[in-house]
Amino acid sequence: MPRIVPLDFVRGMAILGILLLNITAFGLPKAAYLNPAWQGLPSLSDFLVWATMDLFAQAKFLTLFAILFGAGLQLLLPRGKRWIQSRLSWLVIFGFLHAALLWEGDILLAYGLTGLVAWRMIRDVATTRQLFNTGVMLYLIGSAVLVVLGMASGPNPNSSWLPGAADVQYETFWRTQGGWEAAINRLDMLGSALMALAAQYGWQLAGLMMLGAALMRSGWLRGSWSVQHYRRTGALLVMLGMLIEATSIALQWHVKWDFRWAGFFLQVPREISAPLQSLGYAALCFGWWPQIQRWRLSRAVTSVGRMALSNYLLQTLICTTLFNHFALFNHFDRLQLLLIVPLVWACNLLFSVCWLRFFRQGPVEWLWRRLTGAGVKQEDRTLSGR
Repeated sequence: MPRIVPLDFVRGMAILGILLLNITAFGLPKAAYLNPAWQGLPSLSDFLVWATMDLFAQAKFLTLFAILFGAGLQLLLPRGKRWIQSRLSWLVIFGFLHAALLWEGDILLAYGLTGLVAWRMIRDVATTRQLFNTGVMLYLIGSAVLVVLGMASGPNPNSSWLPGAADVQYETFWRTQGGWEAAINRLDMLGSALMALAAQYGWQLAGLMMLGAALMRSGWLRGSWSVQHYRRTGALLVMLGMLIEATSIALQWHVKWDFRWAGFFLQVPREISAPLQSLGYAALCFGWWPQIQRWRLSRAVTSVGRMALSNYLLQTLICTTLFNHFALFNHFDRLQLLLIVPLVWACNLLFSVCWLRFFRQGPVEWLWRRLTGAGVKQEDRTLSGR
């Protein structure tokens, strides 16, 4: 199957963009990821960095990556049930090992588990319109669950939103010391993530995958529509998404990041704006691709997209080494953490370009493909022996 080069570029952009938010999760206590007031009202510089990231990046690149994952499931349908199930099952295993051994912020496990359900819906929904509408419905259900959770929550914040000094000290200890204590905490956080996946995030993730599959079916994510359409649509979606998100940012500042409001109700505008803005980013890439492809940097970003899984794991290895093993966790503010991001990006870009000069796919992608094929052959032997 020939590669869709602009789609590889968009995937590479998503992988690089995810680090803009993940760097906070790597370098600061978990409460800091969504709450800039996790240790009192933020300074002006900290607020401006948080607001800028919230406006341009928070949830946008993860949403874009989920949409592209669904588009990939649509492309894989001709390979058949056993290939897809084996592939997604191995992704679940990769995700579990990643979360248990390296970093609790893993997304691979959630993508694999949700994909095992979503690919059947993608296969069985007859028309593109039905697939798109079902994806929208599932995503809105997941967003509505946030409102229900907010109504059910008490007014007092928990340590995940507003940690005490002892909570921060303990988190710093287990992250930098590692060992069994860190493994227990990572597994505990993995359990919480799985509960969130079942209750709320899984609905959204399945919906995004179905949206991506529908957009691939229609040819929209193949770049088959006119350049003018992509440019107009991209500008409109980005502006609309930013308008919604800016309202949420202003309201969160107004309520001073009150737990119930900022932790639940005011997350909903972000959830609504994220698909609009992420699809707007993709549309602008397709619309300006004739110009973008002339840049030397675009070829490097495309290489990152071709090796998305390897580069996602490389980011984990670099950042956990830096913050956990070198004990730099909770030593930097948001702006200082952002200054580290280009250095990690440079590693992603150089690694991808150099690797693909000698090999057709990334190292983890190669392993994933081999394990998938071995799983299918094993199932064939099992079935033939019955």
